[in-house]
Amino acid sequence: MSNVILHGKSFKPFIPNAKIESVIDSVASRLNEDYKNAQQPPMLLCVLNGAIMFTAGLLKRLNFPLEVVSMKLSSYTGTQSTGKVLEVMGLTGDVTDRDVIVCEDIVDTGNTILALREMLLAKGAKSVKICTMLLKPDVFKAKTTLDYVGMEIPNDFIVGYGLDFDELGRNLPDIYVLDK
Repeated sequence: MSNVILHGKSFKPFIPNAKIESVIDSVASRLNEDYKNAQQPPMLLCVLNGAIMFTAGLLKRLNFPLEVVSMKLSSYTGTQSTGKVLEVMGLTGDVTDRDVIVCEDIVDTGNTILALREMLLAKGAKSVKICTMLLKPDVFKAKTTLDYVGMEIPNDFIVGYGLDFDELGRNLPDIYVLDK
């Protein structure tokens, strides 16, 4: 793995794909155990665009009946969080009286996930579980529970495996960190 350049900024290797795949194996194993006897198929909510690769990786490993829905939220401009959560694309299915598993690529402050949980409960979801590939515990301040966390990372700006820098870098199979 060598550095990549996106929008004139250099990113150095951080998490190789083999480690990412191992993290997804672990999260999928926990989900399979928790939902193996679900009375009704849960809804797996892919938060677009960042969680596409993580959600796809999970889907290949989950062995219980489920439905997939998506929605798009935004809270970043460039490398900085705006602190405001915008609903860019609405929910693609009805969550009324359904158990929802939210798939996120990364949780940092927790503001987005907290707003999303409130949105889903207001739309009638029976329960909302939060599943994230990555967590930045140093900046996580939300008063909410994360039910499935793949791995914790420092509060650095990263790209790859679905994560972007102004829409570039999502297609990288590994994760890279901003090379300061």
